[in-house]
Amino acid sequence: MSILSSFNIGVTGLNAAGSSMGVIGDNIANAGTFGFKGSRAEFQDMLANSLKGIDGGDQMGSGTKLAHITPQFTQGTVARTENITDLAINGNGFFVVDAPFGKGYTRDGSFHFDKEGYMVNGDGYRVQGFQSDDKGKEVTNAQGNIKLGNTTIAATPTSEVKFSMNLDSRENVKLFDPNNPDKTSNYNSSVTVYDNVGTAHLVTTYFNKLADGNWEYHAMVDGGEATGGVPGKMMEMASGQLRFNSKGQLEEEIPGKNAFNFNKGAAQGQKISLNFGESLKEGGTGLDAATQYGSKSSVARHTQDGSSAATLSSMSFNDDGILTAVYDNGEQRVLGQVAVAKFENNEGLFKTGKNLFKQTLKSGQAAMGKPGADGRGEVLSKSIEQSNVDIANEFISLMGAQRNFQANTRTITTSDQMLQEVLNIKR
Repeated sequence: MSILSSFNIGVTGLNAAGSSMGVIGDNIANAGTFGFKGSRAEFQDMLANSLKGIDGGDQMGSGTKLAHITPQFTQGTVARTENITDLAINGNGFFVVDAPFGKGYTRDGSFHFDKEGYMVNGDGYRVQGFQSDDKGKEVTNAQGNIKLGNTTIAATPTSEVKFSMNLDSRENVKLFDPNNPDKTSNYNSSVTVYDNVGTAHLVTTYFNKLADGNWEYHAMVDGGEATGGVPGKMMEMASGQLRFNSKGQLEEEIPGKNAFNFNKGAAQGQKISLNFGESLKEGGTGLDAATQYGSKSSVARHTQDGSSAATLSSMSFNDDGILTAVYDNGEQRVLGQVAVAKFENNEGLFKTGKNLFKQTLKSGQAAMGKPGADGRGEVLSKSIEQSNVDIANEFISLMGAQRNFQANTRTITTSDQMLQEVLNIKR
């Protein structure tokens, strides 16, 4: 009798409305969970019985059932924070952590560094990414844990000093005297260099004109900083000549002595190349090298590639997810790059709790890559992705589920009344 079946149909409606309430309640409960993705309850009608057999037509339904709970991977609001290790993905993809069950995937980027220097999430699972090269200059394709590493870096001895300068062609010829360099040179410039133990030394390069288009230089340090030197008396460490053509372009460099013998534990015979640019003889154009024009001698800039030992002073992520460390000597080193994984079917991922997902057969395998590449979202630093749950919409869905539940109770009570009338026929 269809009255009896209506009881079961009503019960399926109650179960469906209750399940819907559970999904909505879970969404509301996680409205403040970082990186949380709300879900939607999806229902299907149950197998219907045909009153005319397999030919179809005049079918009576058997109620409803919960078919799927589908996560909604829409972008959550990205909020700014003051924590440099807070990261958010703007677009498609997931952060990757090394969880107990294997690789875990999350949109929650509330990370920090643990006592061992590893970048971890709130549960201590290590964040995965791409490693940097040995010199910290660029990111490689090698994958592994993101690690801060040693907060102190060794000194880098200076191997080259580059000059961008002009020597005044109007100067008179002078005979250089190493015992009185200031008065016997036409021009001088000083630069700080570093020995192999990171000690800074002031090197003064003296330039004197030998003839029109022909100059020589002498790189000297105070004798108190040189092996066998006398404090207060300059000691020569390197020398050479510069030759210019009639247009004032650097035609040729002729290197001479080059042995920087610093004291106080420094290695002897340190080679420091004095680079005045690419001369015409070396294939240069003369536009990016030292010149000899009829204007005042000057050094526009000089750079050197050495540094002292240093400790970490700050670090930062850029929008490519690259972690850069800045040390108190001004040096910067790349420590690694956060990896982003993407899936063909995000909805097929399996929730494991703790804001983590793991891959399944339905989701497909994770494709690890760098932020912003091949459809992956960019990584935003000092940012965190909020839950994508819209409270207003959830409240509306809550009211709808409540009404559905009430309506199905009416089905059951009405069926009960009808059945009672049937029982009353005998009286």
